[in-house]
Parts: sequence; structure tokens; C-alpha cells
Amino acid sequence: MYSVLSRPQVGPFAVMKTRFVLIETSHAGNVGAAARALKTMGFDDLVLVRPRYKNVLRKEETIQRASGALDVLDKARIVDTLEEALDGISHMCATAMTPRDFGPPTRTPREHFELLLKGELDVRSAPAVDGDLTDNAVTPGAACNQKGVAFLFGCERFGMSNDDVYRCDVALTIPSNPQFGSLNLASAIQVVAYDWRAALGGFPVEEHVPEVNRADMAQVQGMLSHLEQALAHVGFLDPAAPKKLMPRLNQLFNRAQLTQEEIHILRGVAKAMLKCEPPTR
Repeated sequence: MYSVLSRPQVGPFAVMKTRFVLIETSHAGNVGAAARALKTMGFDDLVLVRPRYKNVLRKEETIQRASGALDVLDKARIVDTLEEALDGISHMCATAMTPRDFGPPTRTPREHFELLLKGELDVRSAPAVDGDLTDNAVTPGAACNQKGVAFLFGCERFGMSNDDVYRCDVALTIPSNPQFGSLNLASAIQVVAYDWRAALGGFPVEEHVPEVNRADMAQVQGMLSHLEQALAHVGFLDPAAPKKLMPRLNQLFNRAQLTQEEIHILRGVAKAMLKCEPPTR
């Protein structure tokens, strides 16, 4: 039922649950796109609260927009109440682009995730010896002790209701163009999922370009000698007055850090030039 974080698998984060909750979603395509967004970031716990279509998880548009994330759709649940959707969750993050004059604090995802994972939001210091309570004091160096985190997203047209926002610990807002801050539901889910995954350690970036074989000095000098003959053959280089052409080309190729394959190409060019008829003088 729950998505267990895959990276990093250390400390309290290894058992923290992550859930994405969509409230009264009206467009089937957004459900599919949400599933895809979750899977790309390694999450798979998706819960829908009173979606417009009861069979939304099986609609053709949903499946098409999921684009291969069918396993997330298969595990997704549809419930009638937000209470059911939040079962087992201890920290709730609303997503709200509309400012409110009352409710939880508003933060960007990255700002909030840093505070959350440091434990600065949920660990209280012990009462003082004299009995005075310091309920809101944060214990220095504390670690996050939340059992589960849920990200709540409202319907496409109206967003989250005030009552749903009020019950959350934070209202996450994605910094955007002040003149046009309306994000598609699936796009907002992707941004939040990415920032949360990055806060947890992220996924490694794998190098897909094969390691290149750099040409050594002897190969570069051999190519330059070959090229010098070709340039003289076509009349571009005057052997009697070469000036600094070849040293400049030497510097150029040093900066280029030629590979062995590139040396072969340049030698092929020089070979073709030497086969040309020399210009008449």
C-alpha cells in the first residue's frame, strides 16, 4: 500500500511513507499523468478522493497518459473521504497557489523539505526543570520522526478547499510567473515529486557517453606532419615561408583534445588532399 523510499535507505527516511492524494480530480488524463510523474521519481502510492469518474483508473485516457506507469494505476485506491486517504500519515502538505489569510505556513517545497528532514518541524524540546513548557521550541540537531508524508492536490478548477488546507501542516507553493501562476495538476505533481525525491537524496546520474580514447602526442604530431604535406600540396602552405601556420594549428588541436577517431578523420582528409592535382602556378 505504501511507497517506501528507495534512496537514501538510511536513518528514519528508510521507513517513511510517501503518498500522493488527489481530491475530486475531474480529468482522467491528469490521473494517468500523475501516475507517470510518480513512477519517474520512484513513488507508487496514489490515492484518489471522490474523483469525477468512479472508473477513472480504467478509462482509456488515463491509461494512455500513464504511458507505461500501469503498475502505479493498479496499486492506486479510490476512497470516499480524506480521512481514509490519510490513514497512516503523520505529516500533510497541501498544495495551494491562492494566498489565504488563515491556515498553515506557506513555503516552497524545497524550503519545507529541508526543515522537515532536519526534524525542525516535529520535534519538541522537553519541559524545563522549573515546569515551564516550551511547546514550540525545536530540539537542536533533531532528526525527522514522521511516519508518513502525504502531498494533497485539489481539483483542477478550484484547487483545495479551505477546510482541507487548514488540516495540513504546510501549504506548499511553487514559485512561478506572478502574471501566470496556473500549473497543470500533473505538472505540479511532477515538480513536488522531483523536489521531494531530490531532498531524499535523489537518483544517481549515469554517464551514457562511452569513454573516449584521447590521442597521444605522437599521434597528434604524426597527423600534423601529414596535414602539413597536404596543405603544401594544395598550395595553402608555402614551405619556403610557412610563417606560424603549423604551430598555430598545433595549438588549435591541443585545445581540441583530439580523440584517436578524430586523428583518423583528419588523416583521411589529408590523404584525400594529397590525391588532388596540385594547383598550377
